Amino acid sequence: MDDRTRNDNDVERPDERPHGPDAHGQAAMLLVESLIHGLIARSIISVDDAVEIVGVAADVKEEIAGELGDSPVTKEKSLTILNAIRDSLSIDLPGEEPRPWPPRS
Repeated sequence: MDDRTRNDNDVERPDERPHGPDAHGQAAMLLVESLIHGLIARSIISVDDAVEIVGVAADVKEEIAGELGDSPVTKEKSLTILNAIRDSLSIDLPGEEPRPWPPRS
């Protein structure tokens, strides 16, 4: 038995990881998406700003995935989620189709 106190931020050993979706990750994504939509609804940021912010997040993920020790599958799952958010926001851009990600040269 481990005598030390644990909290939700402790890193679990691989054999302790729960199977299935990560509750912390799901809650964080819901919070961030709600925040983005709330900022847009209050005209604090534009839809274009929000699309750009998500694009920057995807760029950063692409750059640091290796440093974080992400497997290629984990990196792609993260980018897929960010791309889905970007595509969803892009629908609200006036007169524009969803932008391809990564941007085409």
